[in-house]
Amino acid sequence: MKISKLTLLLMLFVSTMSAQKKPNILYIICDDLGYGDVQALNPEKGKILTPKIDAFAKEAMTFTDAHSASAVCTPSRYAILTGRYSWRSRLQHGVLASGDELDPLIAEDLTTVPKMLKKAGYKTAAIGKWHLGFKFVDDDGNPVQVYDGKKVVGPAIGSTVPNGPVSRGFDSYIGFHHSRVMKTVIKDDKVVDKMPPIKMLQFLGDNAEDYIANASKTDEPFFMYLALNSPHSPVVPSEAWQGKSGMGAYADFVMETDDVVGRVLEALEKNGIADNTLVFFTSDNGCSAPVAKAGKLEKEFGHYPSANFRGYKSDIWEGAHRIPFIVKWPGQIEAGSENDKLICQTSLMATCAEIAGLSLGDDEGVDSYSILPLLENKKAKTDYNLVVHHSINGKFSIRNKKWKLELTPGSGGWSSPTDSKAMKENYPDIQLYNMKTDVEETTNVYDKHPKLVKKMTAQLKEIVENGRTTSGTLQENDVKVDMFKTGQTKASAAH
Repeated sequence: MKISKLTLLLMLFVSTMSAQKKPNILYIICDDLGYGDVQALNPEKGKILTPKIDAFAKEAMTFTDAHSASAVCTPSRYAILTGRYSWRSRLQHGVLASGDELDPLIAEDLTTVPKMLKKAGYKTAAIGKWHLGFKFVDDDGNPVQVYDGKKVVGPAIGSTVPNGPVSRGFDSYIGFHHSRVMKTVIKDDKVVDKMPPIKMLQFLGDNAEDYIANASKTDEPFFMYLALNSPHSPVVPSEAWQGKSGMGAYADFVMETDDVVGRVLEALEKNGIADNTLVFFTSDNGCSAPVAKAGKLEKEFGHYPSANFRGYKSDIWEGAHRIPFIVKWPGQIEAGSENDKLICQTSLMATCAEIAGLSLGDDEGVDSYSILPLLENKKAKTDYNLVVHHSINGKFSIRNKKWKLELTPGSGGWSSPTDSKAMKENYPDIQLYNMKTDVEETTNVYDKHPKLVKKMTAQLKEIVENGRTTSGTLQENDVKVDMFKTGQTKASAAH
């Protein structure tokens, strides 16, 4: 049947209107920003001024029991982009470092959030830190040396990144791999410039503003993954922000981070697209105590980067993975609302799928539950009942709303007592805390609830062995996963 020009025009108009109704989606992910570093989340023990984020929270929904998928950055970023816990991959502890970072952690055939959203007509952009692995190669495809064992020696401008962000679903990318090579600026799949780390944060803000301005002139919705470098080390507040806080460089850097976040949010307003943009503001994990000089901040200034939670980045305790998670969507999310439901950043993928009108395949987003019902109604019921935590040492924990079981005698990370110290002092192999009455994790009650310990251990084992948290066909983990890190701790009665 022949279609008239008028019909074609009407079809095009309807298609354009449909595309415009889909919201733009923006992830703003800070690096090592503690829950307590945002003053709106920590009004009594938060002394660093964060006026832009605080103002954003008044227009958004704040989740008070939200968690990164890991206590350190590579695995949490993997989970954010794939809806899959990183311990299902080859990375069983720590982050990608020299030697093991040459192969991308995200498999080429694994669906990512940007790959998924492109099916719904989204343009996709990544700006900032990647730290998910890639090689640098020369024009002949030969690997380019980055480290000489002691210091960064490359890569040279012109080197290619054949398996970076643009090979994992992003239409465009500008940023850096991780903190050790922050001076290397990558655009799409090429090293294009060298830059002092002190300029990187403002550089990322500039590029985010430019992207928003250009994207606002088109009818296509966009997904932007904005991964800031701050306040992670190197702690390098720019000259204009040095000394602003009166509490040291880390606090200055947090204040500058707040300002850059404000600039990006203001760009949405200036370009007339704020009302049709869904913004997720969060952090990849908690504050790094050594970097922040947390002891000094607490004792001298009364600032607690983990608020009232125990631990810091790297640990199994709350301060390592309970993170800022604030969501704004004008007209859809109640402004100034608070939600105490237990969630994890793995939820982002399924949430975006539902918003974009997409269905996840059976092997996609295997640990991702949509929190769209919670965004639309903070009292909504959810099947999202269990979250798995993971420390830098690869120690596991499982959490429901009331209880948290930790399969390690110590912090699982850098905080005292470390696992080795806890073992020497004959601490119990497991920890169980009532998160309703003991959110600071002060009283281990594992010995009073043996049946609960057994039940939660079995639930964790099922999640690990099934290859998924969500319902569906059982999946395979990439490697064998050792829940108990056999050999690192004494045999537990809960095994």
